Order: sequence, then structure tokens, then C-alpha cells
Amino acid sequence: MKTNIAIFASGSGSNAEAIFRHFKNHPSISIALVVSNNPQAGVLHRAEGYHIQCYVYQPEELTNGIMEKTLDAYNIHFLVLAGYLKKVPDVILKKYPNKIVNIHPALLPKFGGKGMYGLNVHKAVVAAGESVSGMTIHYINEQYDEGAIIEQYSVPVKKEDSPERVQQKVLELEHKYYAPCIEKLIQNGI
Repeated sequence: MKTNIAIFASGSGSNAEAIFRHFKNHPSISIALVVSNNPQAGVLHRAEGYHIQCYVYQPEELTNGIMEKTLDAYNIHFLVLAGYLKKVPDVILKKYPNKIVNIHPALLPKFGGKGMYGLNVHKAVVAAGESVSGMTIHYINEQYDEGAIIEQYSVPVKKEDSPERVQQKVLELEHKYYAPCIEKLIQNGI
């Protein structure tokens, strides 16, 4: 029996696509569903290219039981956040204890929290004069970016690096390490 993953994403979906590629034709893990709060999200088009089902939800569906029923209908075992900008409600956290992971474009606990996503993070890293940045894969909990850290990878930040250059360096790490980490977690029984 395959382990079914749902990927939650709000934006373009480059991390999600790296995960799609990694698990395409995987013998025991399948991307069964992409969930988004944004009907214009690029991730939806990327998922279609891989013949992955997509579900765009209304805000109330996160807490009125519809999201849980949808995840059950696809027999979802594990949730992956990949550029998902909404807070996961307690009801979903309780349904999937230690089975929801997120990727953050900084070395947590630095540069995390509400509003710290995308280029905002990299601008803050450069403004702070950091010499190193990177990415963090972590479990999620009730607070933004405060769940237990699973893995971290770093890149140097040079004085001449723009926020966009730091973003590019970190994104390369994310594409390289996120999917293999997810695979390890699932194969090791989480």
C-alpha cells in the first residue's frame, strides 16, 4: 500500500514540482493531491502537468470538516507544506500528529514567524548582515515556524549578495533536499 501525500501550496509551486519529480513512479509513496487556498496559484498548473489532482478550498473548509473529508477521500497519510501561506488549524494538526512538514527559507529560529516568507525573509537576512542563510525543514505546530527542526542546510551570504541572489541560493537547497527528507521520514515510519 502506498503512502499518499497531500501538498499544500499557495504560490508558483517550484518546490512542489521538485517533489513531484522525486516521487514520480515511486514504488511506495505517491503525491495524491495538491491543495491550495489560491485559485490562481502556479502550483495548480504544475500539478496538472503531472496528472495530480488539485483542490482549491474556501477558507471555512479548513475548520468546518470539509478539508478533513477531502483528505480522507484521497486517503492522505502525510501533509507537505511547500510555499503554503496559511496557518494550519488545530483540527488538522490533531488529525496528522507529526505528519505535517514545512520548509522555511532561513535557518530557524532566525527569520521565522508571521509574514516571514519568500523575499521578505531574504531581505531581512541581507539587512541583518548575516554571513550564512539556508533552509529549514520542520514539523509544524500551532505557531508559525516553531515546530521541531528536522533538517537544516546552509549557504554563504556574501556582502554583495542581493536578497534575490540569496533567494536563488536557498531555493537550490530546497529543491535538492526537501523531497529526500520527506522520503526518509515516511520510509522510517515518521
